[in-house]
Amino acid sequence: MTVTPTSLTRAAGISAAVAGLLFIAVQINHPAMDVSSVTTTEWVVRQTAKTVMAAAALAGITGMYLRQVRQMGILGLVGYLVFGVGYLVMFGIEFAGGYVLPSLAHTAPGYVNDVLAAGMGETVKGNIGAMQTAFSLMGVGYLAGGVLFGLALFRARVLARWASGLLVLGTLATLALHVLPQSFDRPFAVPTGIALIGLGISLWRDQRTTATVSTSNLAPARAGAPAR
Repeated sequence: MTVTPTSLTRAAGISAAVAGLLFIAVQINHPAMDVSSVTTTEWVVRQTAKTVMAAAALAGITGMYLRQVRQMGILGLVGYLVFGVGYLVMFGIEFAGGYVLPSLAHTAPGYVNDVLAAGMGETVKGNIGAMQTAFSLMGVGYLAGGVLFGLALFRARVLARWASGLLVLGTLATLALHVLPQSFDRPFAVPTGIALIGLGISLWRDQRTTATVSTSNLAPARAGAPAR
């Protein structure tokens, strides 16, 4: 199997679509965010899915950016870096949530509950150390990065513009969660998930079309090549 820029970019498109699907799937019937849920098998499975989602999203937006570096300009670079940091920090948080918090659930339940509260944007009673900084970085990266990156994608006019616009609206809408009931947290993740799916499919199709055109352009030259 030959690894080419086209195949890598198509893989990035698939990664983005997978990230979007996982982002939506993990919201369905999500268990309560408390220490009793952390010790269950379902919790570990969901956190594993979230960890994979963050890694896939990072790979996906990297492919999107590299596909249209010139068209996205400085806005795209800044958006990609901020959005990328958000997903990188998210990867670490979700990994810790799935494989560190369960081991602390019985010995330090207060700390676990505080970490979960911080993740939901609620009041933290104790000291959770660097986790608070991590949540802040993730929030800024997801919100600001999603808006900037989505705007750059929309302006570039390479991938599906409806998905680019939805990425902007989906990430920007999270600001409303500060004044809405907690029951809105899960549904508000769906638009961003759909945007990632749409952008991923668009990137995959773009590379498929590019590969087809390249093959068609080479065909006449091969047909007319002298026999050896």
